Amino acid sequence: IAIVGAGRTDTGVHAQQMWAHFNCSTSFLREALIHRLNRFLPTDIAIKQIRPVPAEAHARFDAVKRTYEYRISTQKNPYLVNYTYHLEQIPDIEAMNNAAKQLLKHNDFKCFSKSKTDVHTFNCNIDLAFWEIRENTLIFTIRANRFLRNMVRAIVGTLLEVGFGKCSQTDFTTILKSGNRSKAGPSVPASGLFLTEVTYPKHILEYE
Repeated sequence: IAIVGAGRTDTGVHAQQMWAHFNCSTSFLREALIHRLNRFLPTDIAIKQIRPVPAEAHARFDAVKRTYEYRISTQKNPYLVNYTYHLEQIPDIEAMNNAAKQLLKHNDFKCFSKSKTDVHTFNCNIDLAFWEIRENTLIFTIRANRFLRNMVRAIVGTLLEVGFGKCSQTDFTTILKSGNRSKAGPSVPASGLFLTEVTYPKHILEYE
């Protein structure tokens, strides 16, 4: 049975939530199938639930928003080496949050996109972007209707340059307007990036 996922991410990125759809004409016990799939799948993939959706529902094209978190450890922790980006110094969070507000006022994010890509538009609608500290972890949360390849990692890398005083608020605005990837900061490692939520219209997930 062919499955269609909600999207794809860069190699090494994690997903706390990922949806996929498949077409099936055979009835089955959902809990039994979840159990069997989890026994079959590798240890780093877990099926949480299976639910019926309308026949025309599409895991990728019906998604209206996606939320990512980028996690930076501020203390060395061997258990988080594959799940965070470790920094020895804490950047200026207020400066980064001020720069992040500019993302909500902008639409064209070509400056944060991978150079060789086959997309038809670089427009994205970001409605949430902020930094916070939870215990010893610095977390950047961002939500939009769609993302470009490498976009979140490039945004985080550029915002960190703001936080460390290498890039001013004016410079950040200039980068946004440039449409030039080479003017933005470096991409941070994939290990700290998590897809945390994919949002769908209610009629899809509440269908029974």
